[in-house]
Amino acid sequence: MSGAVRRVLPGLVLLTLVALGARSLGSTIPFLTPLVVAVAVGALLTNLVDLPATVGPGLRKHSLLLETAIVLLGASLSLDAVVAAGPPIVVLVLFVVGFGVLLVTGLARLGDLDRRMGSLLAAGSSICGVSAIAAVAPACEARETQIAHAAATILLFDAVTLVAFPAVEGVLGLDPRLYGVWIGLSMFSTGPVAAAGFAHSATAGEWATMTKLARNALIGVVVLGYSLAYTGGRLDGPERPIRQVWTDFPKFLVGFLCLAVVVNAGLLSDAVVSALRSASDALFLLAFAGLGFEIELAEMRETGLIPVGVVGVYLLVVSGLTYGVVTVLL
Repeated sequence: MSGAVRRVLPGLVLLTLVALGARSLGSTIPFLTPLVVAVAVGALLTNLVDLPATVGPGLRKHSLLLETAIVLLGASLSLDAVVAAGPPIVVLVLFVVGFGVLLVTGLARLGDLDRRMGSLLAAGSSICGVSAIAAVAPACEARETQIAHAAATILLFDAVTLVAFPAVEGVLGLDPRLYGVWIGLSMFSTGPVAAAGFAHSATAGEWATMTKLARNALIGVVVLGYSLAYTGGRLDGPERPIRQVWTDFPKFLVGFLCLAVVVNAGLLSDAVVSALRSASDALFLLAFAGLGFEIELAEMRETGLIPVGVVGVYLLVVSGLTYGVVTVLL
C-alpha cells in the first residue's frame, strides 16, 4: 500500500461508515433522507468529538468525490424529459430558474449575506438542490463551510417540503397533473419531488419528475453564468481574458455535459447508465458526509437564520406564483 493511500485511508473509512449509517437510517425513518443524516452526523462528530489528525487527509477528499459525483450525474440528465414537457412547461421552468436566481440573490443582499453564499442558495433553490450547490461552488470559489451551510439549509427545506406540499394538496385538491407540475416547479431536490409526486399518484409523480428534470437541465447554463460572473470584467478585456475564464471554469462540468450527451444519444446500455447513476448517488452521500465535517457551528451562528429566512421567502413567493400560473394556464 502506497504512502498516499495510507494517508487518506482513515478519513475515507470514516466517511464510508458515516455514509452507510446515513443510508440505513434514511431508509427506515420516514421523511429523513440519507443526505440529511450524512450531513448531520458529520456536523455532530466534528463539533462534539476531538477527531484524530489521521482522518484529516481523507476527509478533505470529499471535494474530489463531489466533483466525480457531479460528472456521473450527467447520466441522470434527460433531454427527452425537457422535450416531452412541452413548450408551456419549458417556459415556466425558464421563468422559475431565472426569477428564482434573481430573487434569492436580492434577498441575500438585503440580509447582508456573503455574495458567494447568496449564489449557492440561489442555485440550490432554483435548480436542483444540493447538486446545484455542488456544481456552482467551484465557479463561485465558495469556502467549504459556505457549501456545507448552504447544503444544510436546502436539505432542511427538502425535509419540510416533503411533508408540507402533500399536506397542502390535501386541502387544495389539485388535479394530479397540475399538482405534479406545481411541485416540480417549486420544490428543490429531485428525490423529494418524485417522492411527493408518486405519494399522490403515478400521474402526479410522472409530471413532477418530468418538470423537475427540465429544471435540472439548466444546471450547465447557470454554472457557466456564475463562472463568467465571478471572473469579473469583460470577456475580451484586460480584466478577464478568455483564457482566464477557461482557467476558472469548473472542468468537471465538461465531463458532466459530455456524459449527458453520450447517455441521451443512446450510446450506453441501460445497465451501464443504471450503474453510473448508482455510483453518483453513492459518491454524493460520501461527499456530503464530508461536507458535514466542514460545518462549524460558530460560523453558522454568525449568519444565524438569515439563509433559512432567504430560502423560506423564496419558497413562499415561488410556490405561490407557480400555483397561480399552473392553475390558470394548464
